[in-house]
Amino acid sequence: MVGEDVFNELPEDCISSILSLTSPKDTISFSLVSSFLRLVAASDLVWQTLLPSDYNKIIDKSVIPLNYSSKKELFIRLCNSILIDGGKKSFALEKSSGKKSFIISAGELSLLYGEEPDHWTWKSVPESRFSKVAELKVICKLEVKAKLMTSMLSANTNYGIYFIMKISDRAFGLRSVPVETSVEIGNQKDVHTATLDHRKDEKDLPEGKQRYERVPYKREDGWMEIELGEFLNSGDDDEDEEVTASLKEVKGCHVKGGLVIEGVEVRPKH
Repeated sequence: MVGEDVFNELPEDCISSILSLTSPKDTISFSLVSSFLRLVAASDLVWQTLLPSDYNKIIDKSVIPLNYSSKKELFIRLCNSILIDGGKKSFALEKSSGKKSFIISAGELSLLYGEEPDHWTWKSVPESRFSKVAELKVICKLEVKAKLMTSMLSANTNYGIYFIMKISDRAFGLRSVPVETSVEIGNQKDVHTATLDHRKDEKDLPEGKQRYERVPYKREDGWMEIELGEFLNSGDDDEDEEVTASLKEVKGCHVKGGLVIEGVEVRPKH
């Protein structure tokens, strides 16, 4: 191949500089061209630039010490997610782009009456990545909030925020009234309506009626998620804005229970 010959004649540092301007996905594809390019594409010089600039701080926050022999191995390890901040958050890199994502545990969220045992139960479940999840026993007004700073995230990236949940077999009252979801940053606010309990089939809707609310979808990890909203993190590392995501009832109060909350995920949106 002409292209392969041209690249093989370039100095190694030149190829490394070119690869550092691409994405992890492109770098891996490039490594398949020849054994020489595979060697260059695996170098620490390349993968150092594909890791987030604050990767050392992230490593220091890991609950379990990370062992790795190369920057590429570290990148792959971070793509599989790690627990950080004493197990209160989960961190991962997106494999194709190297963009950051986080899951904030239920214990780090603001739950209305979250410390009241008459309303919420905090328990361990085997299917959760965190030590505790929150299960709603009974409440009249539901309100959940998550806050984070944009400096945690990748710059110039469109993010979606997702509410991670399950509905217990004993759930009640979660279909009564749709909830409002929102994501707010600065003077921008993305607002939607969602239905938490969507276990009934669409055929149960009145004839001719369409569903406009957001509904939960099953995740690969077995949990359900509802998108709360999205925002553009346009700032650089020197700019730090607060992002607030919320899920709450805004129309009346209805007795409900059986909602299980694992946390809120913030991940790049395509």
